[in-house]
Amino acid sequence: MNSNSILQNNPDFDCFKAQLSEKDFADISKFIYAQFGIKMPPIKRVMLQGRLLKRIRELKMTSFTEYKEYLFSKEGQDKEILQFLNVVTTNKTDFFREPVHFNFLNDAVLPDEKIQKPGETFRIWSAGCSSGEEPYTISIVLNEFHKNNPAFRFDITATDISSQMLDIAVKGIYAASKIDGVPLEMKKKYFLKSKDPANQTIKVNRILQANLTLSYLNLMDNYSFPNEFDVIFCRNVLIYFDRETQEKVIRQICTQLKPGGYFFIGHSESISGMNLPLEHIKPTIFRKNN
Repeated sequence: MNSNSILQNNPDFDCFKAQLSEKDFADISKFIYAQFGIKMPPIKRVMLQGRLLKRIRELKMTSFTEYKEYLFSKEGQDKEILQFLNVVTTNKTDFFREPVHFNFLNDAVLPDEKIQKPGETFRIWSAGCSSGEEPYTISIVLNEFHKNNPAFRFDITATDISSQMLDIAVKGIYAASKIDGVPLEMKKKYFLKSKDPANQTIKVNRILQANLTLSYLNLMDNYSFPNEFDVIFCRNVLIYFDRETQEKVIRQICTQLKPGGYFFIGHSESISGMNLPLEHIKPTIFRKNN
């Protein structure tokens, strides 16, 4: 459906004003960068226009300028900011996405006695967890390791900037096709199929949620966790930031990582040339300097 057909359904919306002007785009993109560190280049103007149209209709506004002024107001900062974030951010993820990371976690990290010391809880952070597939995959790997190592204790923290994605993660209900790449034995053990044949959905087993905490976090904020992490996943998050902001964000993340702990980024991302307390282990896998 194109923007004109959408607008025709809203008689209060002036079709001639239904374009995101260069000034409004510039103002909004500056706001996005200042608040969240997300770079919105001119090439994304049409995308942003399309995504904001639905929200403008819901609010019964008549132009992008009106929406911008509302967003920048005190009321908008209190009431609209999370809705705006849900519209702006792109969230695409799958179970066992980039499987080499989970193989490394299982084969190299978990058996490492320097990381997993007797009596200590293994802590892992999924930073930018989106709709939850990543932390639930991590939970599968850790639960499988626990099966063979009963004394192993773990805790998973998962955070995201989108309240909409966090709602999905908390519910743990997904399209059945999301687990097509999951081994059959794990499907049976960790996922529940809907009993309704017409409802092609699955729900994560409660065991995957037992040691998992999901919460909101803006990586641009000042934050601190009560305990350092043994492993941090920050995959396909850096792509939203420019180079300067990437380094700032990762440096802050590294303050929450134990010396000797592991840091994972997405395969389309690079931190080469940045001044960070990390040593390269394998492509997209790093370890914090002791």
